[in-house]
Amino acid sequence: MGTLFVDKLDPQSGTSLEIGSSGDTITIPSGATITNNGTQTGFGGNNTPSFFVKLSGNQSQSGSATKLQLNTEVWDSDGKYDTSNYRFTPTVAGKYVFMYGTNVGAMSDGYSLFLTPYKNGSSAKFGSLRYQTGSAGSGLYITGSTILESDTDDYFELYGHSTDGNHFDAEMTYFAGYKLIGV
Repeated sequence: MGTLFVDKLDPQSGTSLEIGSSGDTITIPSGATITNNGTQTGFGGNNTPSFFVKLSGNQSQSGSATKLQLNTEVWDSDGKYDTSNYRFTPTVAGKYVFMYGTNVGAMSDGYSLFLTPYKNGSSAKFGSLRYQTGSAGSGLYITGSTILESDTDDYFELYGHSTDGNHFDAEMTYFAGYKLIGV
């Protein structure tokens, strides 16, 4: 075994350069830096599928937990968000970060506002938000986030409820998520 000292390796014109063969281990020593000035493939990963949706208009509520009709896609990287059923079905197992928020108008004394992601039709307790106040007259904006695990057939929705019955504001109600890599 020997050491080859060169400053540059070029493949023949119109071909690809291959280092090693199937089953080989290529080691980059500690302290070495890999610089990529081109397109990379096969390294790391990406945080997809991912989505970001919001309401297309203000949504009233039914007096109990209401499924938010988030039907306007800001983006949907892999087409996994269903704007008809208002749900995200990633179809890729893994851990997902979900972010959500809403705003409701001026409320009465002692109101409560809830915002909860649901997994497969049931409340995902680790993401529930609840806000209660004793003062009246102002609107309320709340945001939250959680990490939930998904199998290939799980789906996720966002539910909200205000004890005062005010509508969810279209400009400030959203639901977003992406797959974590490396966990």
